[in-house]
Amino acid sequence: MKKSILLLLTSGIFFASATAKACDEADLLLMNGNVYTGLDDKALSTTIAVKGGKIIYIGSAKGYECGSHKQIDLKGAFVYPGFTDAHAHLKGVGYREKVLNLQGINSLSDTMKKVREYVTHTKAGEWVVGRGWIEKVWPEKRFPTRHDLDTFVNDRPVVLSRADGHALLMNTYAMKLAGIDRDTPDPDGGAIRKDENGEPTGILVDNAMDLVRKMIPAHSAKDDKHALELALKRNVSVGWTQTQNAGGTYNDIGLLKELKAEGKLLHRLYYAMDSGAEAEKILTQGIETDPMLTLRAIKLYSDGALGSRGAALIDKYSDYDTKGLMLTSKEKALPVMIRALMQGVQIETHAIGDKANKLVLDWYEMAFKVVPEQDRKVKNPRWRIEHAQNIQPEDQIRFKELDIIPSMQPSHAIGDLHFAGDRLGKKRLGNAYVWANMIKLGLMVPAGSDAPVETGDPRIEFYAAIARKDLDGYSAEGWHLEQTVSRIQALKMLTIWPAYAAFQENERGTIEVGKYADFTILSKDIMVIPVDKIMSSKVVMTIVDGNIVYESH
Repeated sequence: MKKSILLLLTSGIFFASATAKACDEADLLLMNGNVYTGLDDKALSTTIAVKGGKIIYIGSAKGYECGSHKQIDLKGAFVYPGFTDAHAHLKGVGYREKVLNLQGINSLSDTMKKVREYVTHTKAGEWVVGRGWIEKVWPEKRFPTRHDLDTFVNDRPVVLSRADGHALLMNTYAMKLAGIDRDTPDPDGGAIRKDENGEPTGILVDNAMDLVRKMIPAHSAKDDKHALELALKRNVSVGWTQTQNAGGTYNDIGLLKELKAEGKLLHRLYYAMDSGAEAEKILTQGIETDPMLTLRAIKLYSDGALGSRGAALIDKYSDYDTKGLMLTSKEKALPVMIRALMQGVQIETHAIGDKANKLVLDWYEMAFKVVPEQDRKVKNPRWRIEHAQNIQPEDQIRFKELDIIPSMQPSHAIGDLHFAGDRLGKKRLGNAYVWANMIKLGLMVPAGSDAPVETGDPRIEFYAAIARKDLDGYSAEGWHLEQTVSRIQALKMLTIWPAYAAFQENERGTIEVGKYADFTILSKDIMVIPVDKIMSSKVVMTIVDGNIVYESH
């Protein structure tokens, strides 16, 4: 039975629920919309009635005669099942709005100019913290160093995280506060980058970042709550109706419950808890499945990121003498995985390099053998690998054999195309960002944005999946455009497949009677307009649980 359901979901063959006529006045009636139910690739000119947060009717306007408290004429706008960001970092999105944001700056000189301007509003000795720089399109063609910062700020510590969150730049002042010098050894799972003379450059990678991060003054609960609130507002403004949060804390959950009580939890959340103490809590206390705020998973990290050369590769990087970094080990990860199987907790593991993906699949398989189906709380645990960026062909097949969900981010392929060829070389690019391969194997591929690493816009993710080009229409030589997907597949990547990955395919992900009334409504038909026009489509309205949480003006 389960295999049949999986086949239906992956092949695009669905049996739509029968439309229902309920003569109980609806809370909301959406009329004159072009509706994509997600069951096929055709739009229906139809009416949707909503009551109690769920869909009670889909059909013609004449067929619904029960009235409604509120009616909205969509005037031909296009209604899609509510888009889900299958991998993002909600609080990070909020803090991107609050702190020094370096995202989208296309040169080192302009990046330093923005930092210089920001520093003028801080005091001597005060920490300057920012995020978002990435060197992929900089004409300088290099990583920044502490010396770039030292030229204009040497009386206060500066720490600037790379967009991927797997490397940071600090100035000499911060480096001295952290006690880092040429003799400081690399920590396990981390690297202190040094120049040809053996001096630290100011770049710390992965676990080495803790050497300075532990010194940065902690955010207050008030700051965190504000960041979460900002992120929720921002997300619904671009059309997200759910975020699947890739790692968080119980403190954040408490703040989100406060926001819910205040009527400010604007979209649904599916939470994976951080490893360590947070993972122990969910394994002990169990999962929580509130429709608006579900806690069901644990996020593990196996390696770093490709751009900072921290992704763990089987062979050396093509442009640097390293194979990357493993951030955990079988001895640490396997006991958590075994307990998760027994407690019904989902595991999702960050794995980018081909070595990391291979090892994580090994560990998953070991855990499955230790805990057979009859001893599991949930027989099909729907374990995930997050990013799954570079996978050897034999391991792509193992995803299918082990029934592992590849949770992938289309926008990484259009961001990374400016440096991935240098990092991997031509041959390994054939194993990178292989969405189409995984779908052909019969797997569901939920799409996320990894915001704030990337922008966090569903239009960009949809565009990237079907175009595999950057927003200027550029695609690098040897970028394997055969890995693009169809528009209906891209829609599923943002709707029903994330719902399945969160055990919610019976409640959301398509527009059907009985499912939650979560809709993303756009001004243009992204299923048919030219690819280069997709980003011109505007969010008309975002509806979650039958409530209008965003409306353009």
